[in-house]
This record gives sequence, C-alpha cells and structure tokens, in this order.
Amino acid sequence: MTIRLLPVALLALVLAGCGQPGAGAPAATAPLPQAAAPADAPDAAPDAAASGAVAKTADMPRFQAKAVDGKDYDLASHRGQWVVVNFWATWCGPCLQEMPELSALHAMRGNVEVVGLAYEDIEPDEMRAFLDKHPVAYPIVILDPYNPPADFATPRGLPMTYLIAPDGKVARQFLGPVDARQIEQAIAEAGGKAA
Repeated sequence: MTIRLLPVALLALVLAGCGQPGAGAPAATAPLPQAAAPADAPDAAPDAAASGAVAKTADMPRFQAKAVDGKDYDLASHRGQWVVVNFWATWCGPCLQEMPELSALHAMRGNVEVVGLAYEDIEPDEMRAFLDKHPVAYPIVILDPYNPPADFATPRGLPMTYLIAPDGKVARQFLGPVDARQIEQAIAEAGGKAA
C-alpha cells in the first residue's frame, strides 16, 4: 500500500467503527457522548469478544434478576406500563447526572417505571453504600458484565437506555444521558401518554 493511500484506509477504518445502532432498534434523536471506563478501572466492562457479547436487542426483551433491595425484578411483570431500562455504572459521570431525573420520573409518573441495571463488577454491599449517597426511587439490579442479559445488546457505551412500550416491545433506544423530557417525548412519539 502506498503512503498516500494509508490515510484513506485509516479514515475508512475509523468511520467503520462509528456505526449506527443495529437494524430495527430505534436510535437516539441526536448523537450523545459516551462515557467510558478509565483504562485502569477495575470495574470496567470486559472485552466484548471475551464475554459472549450480544449484538442486537430482542424486539420484546425479557429480563429477570434480583434487585439490590432483595426483591425479584421481572421485566414482563411491568407489561401495561412504559419501562425505562437504564444500563449504568457507578464510575460513569453522565450516568450519575441522569439518576435524579430518572428517579423523579419513576416517582411522579404512574405509567412509567424505571429500572437501573448496574453494568459493573461490584458487590451488593458496595452498591447499597453507593445508593445511600445517591438514592433513587427505582430498583437497581447488579449485572454480571461477564454474563450480560441475553435479550439486550451489550452496551456500546454508558449510559445506554431502552424505552419499553406497554406491549413489551422496544420503542426507543438512547445512547448517552437522557432526561425526563426526552423520555416523555419518545412516549408521545410512540403514541402513548406518560401520565
């Protein structure tokens, strides 16, 4: 390869790495920044290839796990409501910024539920101590980053949020921080009400 073609080849590789969300999964309305774990962070998510990463979220994802509060969480039991599934981590600055807004949305809207999926290697006691300092009204589930939920695509960045419609189907996907206004707008665009 000649030296003059090298920059073109590198540009093509960089652009290929900036792909859009998977087909059939609605994307956020505007590009949003991605939070990344520091390279030396012990809680960083493992290499996707080593963890059996999932490439595409199911049209009607299922998820069951035990929340940090000890209660069982089953996504299917929330049918009939809008559910905000938020992948986040304690080391993610944008995740921490959106938590109060998601908590208020969960507490103030009877037809909208939020669940936080902590995508990191953290012990339940550590998470409870973290939540004492950063309380939220919605349930938090700690995910094993080496065994992520099979029905959700492995997050390409954090926070990663899915809006699940009352029928259980993915209505919208957001990469980067979201606020209540964006969630309510997405619900309205999907023909629902957030009341």
